[in-house]
Amino acid sequence: MQLNKEILKLSIPNILSNLSVPLLSSVDLMLIGHLNKSSYIGAVAIGGMIFGFLYWSFGFLRMGTTGVTAQAYGRDDRYKLSVTLYRSLFASFVIAFAIFILQSFIKDTAFSLVDASKEVEILAKNYFSIRIFDVFAVLSLYALNGWLMGMQNARYTMFIVVFTNFLNIILDFIFIYGLNMDVKGVALGTVLSQYAGVFLALYLIKKEYKNRLFRINLKEIFHIEEIIEFFKLNMDIFIRTISLIFAFSFFTAQSALYGDDILAANTILMQLWTVFAYGIDGFAFASESLIGKYITKDKKTLKKVIKRIFIWGFGLGAVFSFVFFLFPKDIISLFTNNQTVIDIALVYIGYTIIAPLVNSFCYLWDGIYLGATASKSLRNSMLTAVFLIYLPTYYLTRDILHNHALWISMIFLMMARGILLGMKAKRVIFKT
Repeated sequence: MQLNKEILKLSIPNILSNLSVPLLSSVDLMLIGHLNKSSYIGAVAIGGMIFGFLYWSFGFLRMGTTGVTAQAYGRDDRYKLSVTLYRSLFASFVIAFAIFILQSFIKDTAFSLVDASKEVEILAKNYFSIRIFDVFAVLSLYALNGWLMGMQNARYTMFIVVFTNFLNIILDFIFIYGLNMDVKGVALGTVLSQYAGVFLALYLIKKEYKNRLFRINLKEIFHIEEIIEFFKLNMDIFIRTISLIFAFSFFTAQSALYGDDILAANTILMQLWTVFAYGIDGFAFASESLIGKYITKDKKTLKKVIKRIFIWGFGLGAVFSFVFFLFPKDIISLFTNNQTVIDIALVYIGYTIIAPLVNSFCYLWDGIYLGATASKSLRNSMLTAVFLIYLPTYYLTRDILHNHALWISMIFLMMARGILLGMKAKRVIFKT
């Protein structure tokens, strides 16, 4: 019972904060989708895909920070806690600066790889030109939230994420309907809210931890052996993450080839996948914190945590599948009143109904492996799933199944990830 309380204490705030993220992007789609042009949905989808690929490629700033911080927290190593925070923030600034300087190259390269309609491309470029200014805020929040999760402080991460996303929703209404800014309004609302989130995160960390953090000089941040270890761990996570983002970006790019209406329908359905993913990640994030805490000192509790994480996580997946099954048309209609898009989405809704049951396993294993800092296994299983399962499945079936091939390939990708990580757990996680 006590262990369940510990899991839920971390999971519930993470679930609430995580769900505010797809809620934000869902509201973006709802507001844009009711402007009666499917090209608006396509533009936000393409723009979001580019920034998803760009920013989540550096998701190791959160994922790597959480595991290292959690293990330092379990040892009560205040020096390691301090240097991890400062080193992650410094790394986020350096990477953000490089992205900002290279923005023209990134934009030209990205749009040369996406074969969307001319109208969608113009709108998406407008989105990109504004959204790029939040790069410093987004990557800093990865580091700050990752550190807070490692400190077992899910409550503060919830405050930060919920505040950021609900501010974004308010700004979206103002910019889209008040100022008629369409996709530019979506981008500007995101930029302003992300910076507000950074200021809130810094305030909360200073308020809560100023007496626990050491003053660290630059020499300590740049300790060569620890820097090598930091990037060795994070390079595996980087490769794993960029492979996953490639899979989702490939999905969006291929959807665009089938026309604006199918792109819009696929985007809405994939948004429902995202809602579930962020919900289940509440348990995955909790497992990162708890696995990091127990893996070095309590193997018996470690096994209990993993078992109960799967029970809670799969249960949540079943709830999502049941809701998607009961109310498919009602849910899709929240995103758009374009009847053509609604009809197309209903053809492919079955994949979204089964996705939470299939996907929950790989999402939960991700959190477990991140907490154990077993990044090599995450990297290898992702590369195998993407390049030996996902892409071959699509290319072998697309001429016969067309858009169905995209969805079947995505389901196979998630299944492969869960199976591969499950097969490695005995050796990598339990050390038996």
